[in-house]
Amino acid sequence: MANLRFYTNNPLALGVTIQLSESAAAHATRALRLNVGDSAVVFNGDGFDYDCALTAINKNSVFAIITAANPVANESPLSITLLQAISSGDRMDFTIQKAVELGVTKIQPISSQRSVVKLSAERAEKRTEHWQNIAASACEQSGRAVVPQVTAPMNLQQWLGANPQGIATRLLLNPIGAMRLAELAKPSGETQLLIGAEGGLAQFEIDLATSHGFQSIVLGPRILRTETAALTTISAMQTLWGDF
Repeated sequence: MANLRFYTNNPLALGVTIQLSESAAAHATRALRLNVGDSAVVFNGDGFDYDCALTAINKNSVFAIITAANPVANESPLSITLLQAISSGDRMDFTIQKAVELGVTKIQPISSQRSVVKLSAERAEKRTEHWQNIAASACEQSGRAVVPQVTAPMNLQQWLGANPQGIATRLLLNPIGAMRLAELAKPSGETQLLIGAEGGLAQFEIDLATSHGFQSIVLGPRILRTETAALTTISAMQTLWGDF
């Protein structure tokens, strides 16, 4: 069945008429061939799905009225912040998309020494907006009604300065001094997971993270690509401690 579920930035409430975004309108009319009177679901990240009925379809706009509000209870019991070193090509997009599907709470892109992609301030702003849109689209597909925030890129030292060590469980993939996930206690609060880019984390970044409470973990004897590492770790955490 086609996915008749669309993200919107609009405030949503019973009886309110909204205009779908340009991309949602195009998908609804051109791909799904919806007509006036057809039903769909919209959400804005507040934890609810809103049933709606299409009321008007114009050349470049689609309007709908909200007919019901339904709470969605499919958020992971784990609070996972993914600190993902910026990777190149489609890898970063893929990692963000799949991490959202797997239930992460927040994504912090990290500008690491070995990140191939180097972003100026203007490009970083545009990429952050792009990544946030990917997160919203992943929620459309996966049924999540809470959209994880993708924050602006920063380097690891900046992030550590803004996020002093507290009660969060901090993990990074690094074979030296590593433990397996099964050897760790279930986190009682937030888990902050640090993943390197294509070439991994530089030694000074590993040392810096370790000095700020990050525990090294290892996922078997094979070397994983950056996108595989993030998604495998999140999946393992959900299996051990979450809702898999």
